[in-house]
Parts: sequence; structure tokens; C-alpha cells
Amino acid sequence: MNMIAEQPLIVSIFLGFVSLALLFGWLQTGNKAAGIAGLIFLLLIPAEWFVAANIVTDREQIETLIYETADAVENERYEDAYKVIGDPDAERRARIELPPYTFDIARVNSIRSIKVIEGMQPLEAEVDMTIKADISNRSGTINDFRVVRRLVLRLQKDPKGQNTTGQWKVIDYQNLPMTGGPDQFSTLPQ
Repeated sequence: MNMIAEQPLIVSIFLGFVSLALLFGWLQTGNKAAGIAGLIFLLLIPAEWFVAANIVTDREQIETLIYETADAVENERYEDAYKVIGDPDAERRARIELPPYTFDIARVNSIRSIKVIEGMQPLEAEVDMTIKADISNRSGTINDFRVVRRLVLRLQKDPKGQNTTGQWKVIDYQNLPMTGGPDQFSTLPQ
């Protein structure tokens, strides 16, 4: 289901090849069943795009959450950023770490991976991503300093969320350098 919902182009290309092969077989042999099957596969292509546009997978929900939170941090709407944290200790750390800084830019460079861990109750996911921020501290000792870091999030799906599908919440995070292990600026789980 994830492939159908998240990769409509790849699925459409596959359906197109199957359809063309069946239609070519019908033209070569005159077999009606191949022709009908070819038309059915051809009609499945717009149906695939409709399904992909109307189904939101867990990974897509997480990706949207990440970009919305980055926007909230960039615009210094820290309370909106804290709302996505579902663990009191992680929220406490974020409330200590964010307010001393102003963010001119807070962007997601890339999402390296989003791994939804199946079989857990409640459902969990791990996100590995890189972020870029231009920061200044409120005391004025740091001005327009560019920071590029790796951020690893652990999320949990809250079944009591606002919608019927549940809501993803950050339950832990690590702020790390781009390569290697933790440094003096790293935030590690507690």
C-alpha cells in the first residue's frame, strides 16, 4: 500500500508496460482476453493517481509534521513546536534549548530516512535527517551563525490524536554533528 500511495509514477510506469505488453499480445494473437486485460491495466493508471492523491501514509504524515515544525521554529512559534513533543523530558529539553536563540533560517536539508517500526503498540518511527539553521543568540554574542546538524527523532503514534488515524508525537531526539559521534553541542537522550 505504501508503494501505491507514495510512488504513483513508478506504479504508473509498471501499469503502462503491462498494458502495452497485453495490448501488443492482443494485436499479435487476436486474443480478446489479452486486449481486455490491457485496457483494464491502462484504466488503472488514472485510478493509481487518484488513490495516491487521497491516501496519506504514516511516512507522509511524519514528513509533513517535520516541515511544519521547522517552519514554526524558523518563525519563533516555539509553542507550536512544543506541541509535537509527546514526552515531558524531551519537551523540557526543547524548552531549555530553543528560547535562547533567534532563527533567521531553520530548514530541513534532507530527510535521510523515515523508518516506521511495524509490530509495536503504539506504532513508532525513527527519522534521520539533516537540518540547517542560521542562528543568533539573544545575548548578542553569536550573530548569524550557520549550523548544519544531524537530527535523529523517535516518534510515537498517539491513538488519541485529533483525527481518527492518530497523531505522531516526538518522544525523543538527538542533535548530532553531520559525521561521527556526539560532540560538545550534541543533545542526547536522557
